[in-house]
Amino acid sequence: MPDAATFAVFAVAAVTLLVIPGPAVLYIVSRSLDQGRAAGFVSVAGIHVGSLLHVAAAALGLSALLVSSALAFDTVRYLGAAYLVWLGLQRLLARDEAAGPARPARERLGRIFAQGVVVNVLNPKTALFFFAFLPQFVDASAGRVPLQVAVLGATFVGLGLVTDGSYALLASTGAGWLRGRRGVARTSRLVSGGVLVGLGVTTALAGSRSSR
Repeated sequence: MPDAATFAVFAVAAVTLLVIPGPAVLYIVSRSLDQGRAAGFVSVAGIHVGSLLHVAAAALGLSALLVSSALAFDTVRYLGAAYLVWLGLQRLLARDEAAGPARPARERLGRIFAQGVVVNVLNPKTALFFFAFLPQFVDASAGRVPLQVAVLGATFVGLGLVTDGSYALLASTGAGWLRGRRGVARTSRLVSGGVLVGLGVTTALAGSRSSR
């Protein structure tokens, strides 16, 4: 197991990386702005269930296989990009309500959760984080490497729940204030849809194998 000093350095480094907005954070913020606090927190949960799947894959050595194969990396990258663009186009093409206080069309929370899982599972940057960053804190001489990876990965997920949950809380609080203004539903729909499409295009064009 990592010693206390190594674990502390890992926690600080993980928080630093987590607070920098990336595809997962922007997805959570768009959902929070679009549909409120519950949707934001559910999207956080979905994102980090996806993260747990990456933790399991890293512990089993599958992340190494992904980053060692250009074809596998590009396949996952393009699938993730296409999924984000599809979600964005759904929002952009949705119909606004004609009367009453402006409110976006509601999606079931179960669907938002599932979308969050898929978004992060198909995000190769998450796998690259666990392959390139996490092993720096693993002590191979101590043995039980898969267990060390699992503990560090679970710590990362726990910290991510806090940081991403904070993003969801802040975004949904602002959305709640704006929702009473006329015309906000349309603006929120266009912004959230545009963000998702932009994320998809950026993911497809990104050539660097950087973390989260």
